[in-house]
Amino acid sequence: MFFWIIRKNCYNNPMSEKDNMLAGLFYNASDPELLQARQRARRLLWQYNATDPADGDKRRELARRLFGRAGERLSIEPPFFCDYGSQIFFGDGVFINFNCVILDCARVDIGEGTQIGPGVQIYTATHPLEPNARAESREFAAPIKIGRNVWIGGGAIILPGITIGDNAVVGAGSVVTHDVAAFAVVYGNPARQRRQFYNFKK
Repeated sequence: MFFWIIRKNCYNNPMSEKDNMLAGLFYNASDPELLQARQRARRLLWQYNATDPADGDKRRELARRLFGRAGERLSIEPPFFCDYGSQIFFGDGVFINFNCVILDCARVDIGEGTQIGPGVQIYTATHPLEPNARAESREFAAPIKIGRNVWIGGGAIILPGITIGDNAVVGAGSVVTHDVAAFAVVYGNPARQRRQFYNFKK
């Protein structure tokens, strides 16, 4: 489950802004190291999104450079967008349809065989509710884990800190605000469990 919490600002924290980001602490997204990392991702995404549809080798090369892990048989239909790429870890056989957005300010794991529909948005990034903290340009992130053989319908939104269990289904247009159990079928805004498969075998 994702909890909307206010986190303490750590001005005396000796860690880098990137370390803070990956640790789930407040960080400044305008830090030069983070700006450079996002710029690197933008260049690789620009190349990937402009590739010839028949040039699978080029897409695989760019995916290996962009992502923390690009599993075997990874297939991503352009355009695709992310913040850093290096915090995204794909299992084997993942398919992502057109116009997906992954804000990977924290780690995102997507399990093998998972299928993600067009226009899906996966957000690890979030901001404090307290207005003074937001005014200081601080933000934080919470990791997302999507299991194996999951199907996420088009236009769904996955919020920070969510875990989706193996073999689950998320209906099109859903806003996922709580963890999803393995084998569950959820949909709606907010997404609620409507069904669960107990005897499924694979």
